[in-house]
Formats: sequence, C-alpha cells, structure tokens
Amino acid sequence: MGIRQYNPTTPGRRGGSVSDFADLTRTLPATVEELIERVVKKTSTETKTRRYARVKYEDGRTVLVKAREGMKVGDRIDVPVRPEKSLLKPAKKSGGRNNQGVVCTRFRSGGHKQQYRIIDFKRRKDGMWATVASVEYDPNRSARIALIRYEDGELAYILAPEGMKSGDKIISGDDVEPRVGNCMPLRKVPGGMSVHNVELQPGRGGQMCRSAGTSATLTAREGGWAQITLPSGEVRRVSSECRATIGMIGNPEHMNVSLGKAGRKRHMGRKPHNRGTSMNPVSHPMGGGEGRTAGGRHPCSPTGVLAKGGKTRKKRKPSNSAIIRRRRPGPHYVGSW
Repeated sequence: MGIRQYNPTTPGRRGGSVSDFADLTRTLPATVEELIERVVKKTSTETKTRRYARVKYEDGRTVLVKAREGMKVGDRIDVPVRPEKSLLKPAKKSGGRNNQGVVCTRFRSGGHKQQYRIIDFKRRKDGMWATVASVEYDPNRSARIALIRYEDGELAYILAPEGMKSGDKIISGDDVEPRVGNCMPLRKVPGGMSVHNVELQPGRGGQMCRSAGTSATLTAREGGWAQITLPSGEVRRVSSECRATIGMIGNPEHMNVSLGKAGRKRHMGRKPHNRGTSMNPVSHPMGGGEGRTAGGRHPCSPTGVLAKGGKTRKKRKPSNSAIIRRRRPGPHYVGSW
C-alpha cells in the first residue's frame, strides 16, 4: 500500500493525498446464472425495463448486478466487490448529542452516510478453516477488513492484518500454527511475536491494537498471566487465556495521509474547532478579555478539565493493577514519571 499525491489543480488539492487502496480486492470472478428483466416506473405514464443478472461467485455466494450489453447465461465476468449485506447494519449519527439533545461532544455534525460492518472480534469458531474472500474498505475504522468464509458457509468480517490477501486460509483455536491471521490464546503464542486484536478479558473479544498499523509484542509469561508491550510503550499484563491474532494490522501508511482541505474533515463528520480564548467568558473559562489574551489560566476544557498534562485517569481504577509500566507522558507533562 502507498500514498497517492494529487495534482495541484486547486489550493485544497495541492497539499492533499489519499491512499492508493492497492491492498483492496477490486473484483471477483463470477458466473452468470440468470438474466432478469424488471419494469420500473419512470413517470406516471411511462415505464422502463431494466436488465439484471444473477451471478454466482466461486465460493457459492450469489448477487444481483446490472446486466451488461450482450451478456449471456454461463458467461464468466469480473464483478466489483461490494459489502456483504448480511453483515451490514444502520449507523445512526448522533451529532454529538445525547438522548436529551444536549451537546456532549463538541465539533461533531454531518458527515457522509455510512453503514456499520459487523466485525467478529471474538474469533471463537475453533478448528474450522476459513478462506479470505476479499479485503475491503471500512469507513468506520482506519484498518482494512477481510470477508472470510468458513467451511460450513458462514460469513464473517475480521480485521485484515498486513499481508493478508484474497484466497488465504486462516484458522483459530488452541493448537494452531502461529501464522498471520490465525487466532489463539496468549499462552500458545511464541514469545516476542507481534499480535493484534488483543482481549482484555477472556471471551469478551479483542479491544486493544485494532487501528491501522498497530500491534502489540508478547514479551513474557508468568503463571496465568501474559505480559505485552503496547504501541504507546505501556507494558500491561492480561490473562494467558485471552486471545489475540497473529500479525500487525494492515494499512500502516494511514498516518501519512494528508487531508489537504477542511471539506474532507467535514465529510468525516467533524466541524471546525474554535479556541476557548476566542469565546466569551460565559462560554469558556478561558474566554473574554480585551483584545487577544492568553486565557489567564492553564489550558482547559469548557468544564475546567486541564488539557496540558493534567491527570484524568481514576486513581482507584480496577485495571491499575494490570499496568506494569505506564506509557511515556506527553510533552506537556511536568514532573518525573
């Protein structure tokens, strides 16, 4: 996968870049099984006939596509990959508001309409081989997703690790080979191996290392616990019964994509972020004053939560005991760590 630069046809295009999507599966071979004609109402008096073709993929799935000129039953064609409908559900936008209509998250609104892809984070179908049907784009996350088909015909979406492609075979379980895409308990993973989609509690599903280009490293095992190093530098212990998938999440170049213009951020559902010092004192603790001011206090949120180095984690959070070494604090932190 790489980054494709735009030609500077406009000021917004000059600095913009986009993924080349070379890691996605564009088309899949299929056979035309049936030609269908449907009458569509064009106006109150006119009708129009549209031709469709029911095609069958090599893995047995069927889908309806628009018929091309001269298409016949039995033809072999390449069909563009589309999301699996049985694994889609509506993704309703909140606009940053709660059930009472009050803005709880600022600077959220609009954005392109999306459908949520149901991802299998648990990988609990043990001992059954699955074949990767396609690697697809997911608008809800930075990582790519892979559509897999089990031997019994069940379909599922999983997070696609780096190097996964259509036709690969994967499996999950206790006694499986530690290859890219295979899922197993941490007690079976060889030391020093990179893993992703790591569970925090056995059976709950992967919660850590799920975004593009991330992975954790299994560094040690002791008793019933496994010690992993996270991308932030934090060292954490989790139960050895927790599952993880071998390999690193794909699409590592995502961090190098430049949006180039504000409109692309609006398509993602983000509104302009305005500073607290530009507001009135009634709207923000740092607002008000004559002319440009520094805010008169340490940077904070509208509710007064410190923004630069102030600790926000609960002091008696139960998972504190699972953290062996905290991550390195940000550049604004003052003090020893």
